[in-house]
Amino acid sequence: MQIEALNTSIPVTKDYRSSDCTLLGFNLPSLIATMKKSFTWANGDLNALILLKSPHKQVILTAMHGGTEIKSFQSNDSITFQIIEGKLKFHIRKDTVTLNEGQLMTLNEKIKYSLTTQEETVFLLTISDSIARTSHN
Repeated sequence: MQIEALNTSIPVTKDYRSSDCTLLGFNLPSLIATMKKSFTWANGDLNALILLKSPHKQVILTAMHGGTEIKSFQSNDSITFQIIEGKLKFHIRKDTVTLNEGQLMTLNEKIKYSLTTQEETVFLLTISDSIARTSHN
């Protein structure tokens, strides 16, 4: 899997800053269109852009071609998948769950899974550091 870093030619909507927080806005349709014009998309099974990377959270926009499979992956962190376009099948232990456009699923840390798609699919992957969550409670 190749991940392209978010660069200045990719349209980020705004970086709103106030005294106690930062709000980042992204134009997802524009980002997706840009991803699908890239060399990585044309020559691989998927393309991914890191939208946010902080010590305790990452948000990654991922586009997969139909027929793509990501085998056996286990995250040490909690993860969330939100389907923007298409369908994504999650294979968890002996079960399979299909997420359709507009659906969201979250998995606790240390769960082994694999992903497959039969059609072009775009999703947001959010990775949350489980250590940070427990230390703030």
